[in-house]
Amino acid sequence: MSISRHYVLAAGGTGGHMIPAFALASELLARGHKVALVTDERGEAIPGVPDGLDVHVLPAGRMQGGVLARLKALLAIWKGRGMALRLLRSFEPSAVVGFGGYPALPSLLAARAAGVHAVIHEQNAVLGRVNRFLAKRAAAIVTAYETVERMPAGTQGRVHVLGNPVRAAVLALRERPYPPFTANGLLRVLVTGGSQGASILSKVVPDGLARLPESIRHRLQVTQQCRAADIDAVREAYKAHEIPAELGTYFEDMAERLADAHLFIGRAGASTIAELTAVGRPAILIPLPGAMDDHQSANARDMAGAGGARAIRQDKFTPDELARQIEAMAADPEALANAAHMAWNCGRPDAAKDLADLVEGFGGAPLMDVIRVGKSSATEASGQTVGAGA
Repeated sequence: MSISRHYVLAAGGTGGHMIPAFALASELLARGHKVALVTDERGEAIPGVPDGLDVHVLPAGRMQGGVLARLKALLAIWKGRGMALRLLRSFEPSAVVGFGGYPALPSLLAARAAGVHAVIHEQNAVLGRVNRFLAKRAAAIVTAYETVERMPAGTQGRVHVLGNPVRAAVLALRERPYPPFTANGLLRVLVTGGSQGASILSKVVPDGLARLPESIRHRLQVTQQCRAADIDAVREAYKAHEIPAELGTYFEDMAERLADAHLFIGRAGASTIAELTAVGRPAILIPLPGAMDDHQSANARDMAGAGGARAIRQDKFTPDELARQIEAMAADPEALANAAHMAWNCGRPDAAKDLADLVEGFGGAPLMDVIRVGKSSATEASGQTVGAGA
């Protein structure tokens, strides 16, 4: 008999935390479970919420700034913990899965207080601060990389390398072949700096592409995501260099654009690398230097080490260096296709399914599941909403 269980997912308000949470939620919902997501106001605004997923917004402070700011953050976390505890008592989840970020902290603290299994998922190659704080008592720690820095001692046996779940629209492209790239054909380049773009890419990429040998430059076709403040200047730069480019502040069909691209240029966020390796697209990665614990540099290592990407430090990211790296990758069509294959080999396409399998392992005893399902059905029949009021 298939048992419908309840699960709570908790994620910080950035795409890097929310995208894998959405992917797991979709998988659990497809298996017939009931799922609630706890996040903050930023997370609530991120598009892509799966149908049937209940979203709860809880307060959560960030432990930054002076004494007063930290005290305010602690009060917000404590308030969020109380609200999360009420949700857990009414929703009765078999497990709480945290995806990092301070907005995930109250729910995971509540899980500890309620005696509910806590699973944490780390997307980056460096364990984040919230996950680091919770790792020693988590029932399971799921990672996207074989080697994760800052992992506390005593976690052996509870670490599972399953990968970083990606959007279904991206995963569906995994079996699509790398787009044909010949010595005389177009070289389609996709440039993004995350959801808001990156000014350094707007400044460097147009000039770097213009410095490529004519044999490559005249075949370029560029799609670039820019900050609104940069887009006019970037458009003028491409026009001056006579390089065809489509620019925008946001592309809704990013998955299809990634599928059509021969080369990606952008940051080394966890979700970006998970998607590049899921689809198999070679990349030039510029890790964000201000990322916490320099985790983007660590993220880029596996893909670059496998030959699927080139990594350039931002202080070395100049038009000349960019042109040199592109020429090294694209001068030989076969070399670029090989890099795409190396990137594809780094992918973990079953991450969402494997994570769902793990989470289902923390279900209750069959008898308790039957009691829970019967109780939930009776509650719903009486007109009450499970988990409301959180």
